[in-house]
Amino acid sequence: MTRARSSPPDGAGPGRMGPTRISTLVVAGLAAAGVAWLLISLLYYDYLPEDLPWLPVITLAGLAVLEAYAAVNTRARIERRPGREPVNPLLVARFAVLAKASALAGAIFAGFYGGLTGWLFVERTQAAASDRNVAGSSLLAALALVAAALWLERSCRVPEQEDDEDREPGDREGRSGQR
Repeated sequence: MTRARSSPPDGAGPGRMGPTRISTLVVAGLAAAGVAWLLISLLYYDYLPEDLPWLPVITLAGLAVLEAYAAVNTRARIERRPGREPVNPLLVARFAVLAKASALAGAIFAGFYGGLTGWLFVERTQAAASDRNVAGSSLLAALALVAAALWLERSCRVPEQEDDEDREPGDREGRSGQR
């Protein structure tokens, strides 16, 4: 007796990409926070520059803005709003992959900067106090990237049509065609 394979509830089977799971992002962020706390507690005073750079804040925030813009534009083009050109399906697939990768990378960066920020607030030195603004801003920018990436991923979905609910898998005419 053989068992039929059932596909996961989110519709993603072997070789298919499903929506990003929040639990995956949380686990990645927590793991990165733990690693960051450990590394920072061992290496902060010996190997890090005197002041943390602002470049990660600018980079993460810039990526978040670009992905948010892509989400708005892609959704409008998929819904074929007036004045918008139709969207290229390959572009939407590329945006979906970019969104999944950015969400995971943003979660890892958020975890890292969360661990760093937490450690800096526990540490009571002048050097740690001067780095709190940069670390906290980096944390916020990484969280903004995660939010924008999840928004872009959601924007890449094809909207359900009314007649999709009436159809059975493999049935082109739907239930209305059966008598």
